[in-house]
Amino acid sequence: MENRMTLEEEQARKGKTYKLLLWFGMISICMIFAGLTSAYVVSKSRPDWLKDFVLPSAFVISTVAMLVSSFTFYLALQATKKDNRNMATTFLLLTLALGIAFIVLQFKGFGQVIENGYFFTGSESNVTTSFLYIAVLVHIAHLLGGIISLLVVIYNHYKQKYNSAQTLGIELSAMYWHFMDFIWVYLFLFFYFFK
Repeated sequence: MENRMTLEEEQARKGKTYKLLLWFGMISICMIFAGLTSAYVVSKSRPDWLKDFVLPSAFVISTVAMLVSSFTFYLALQATKKDNRNMATTFLLLTLALGIAFIVLQFKGFGQVIENGYFFTGSESNVTTSFLYIAVLVHIAHLLGGIISLLVVIYNHYKQKYNSAQTLGIELSAMYWHFMDFIWVYLFLFFYFFK
């Protein structure tokens, strides 16, 4: 006797598999940032460490943008689950705009650091700002993956591939986006309090 899965069972199994793979990827990313922050802690004992370094104000604003973008992504998913395409479109585009604003603000923050006389590379750099630069750039690189994923979601949403019964693509992208939000808040608080 042949056991056949229903379409719903097959989609549920597929969703669990993709989510598990995403979790493995996110754990790997956690290891990268754990290594960076561990190296930061070890390097703090160096004589050239900046004890009075203050994070740029653009980083504070970018943190707010990232937190709001997580909320708008959540609202986009909820709107999709309710088959409200117009609201989902609005929130997806708002999430994309906030993600781009976050990256722009990060580079503005780099400019503020340089304006304060601190450099990230070269003979005039120091280890404190170099670590900040590396951690932020690694986060931005991973966030670009989230933006690409969001663009795919927006495209699929435009093609009407999502509805209340099919939200897997948005769920996966939102999980990753929220994770990148968590990583940035962790980095921001780490750099803010651990001087």
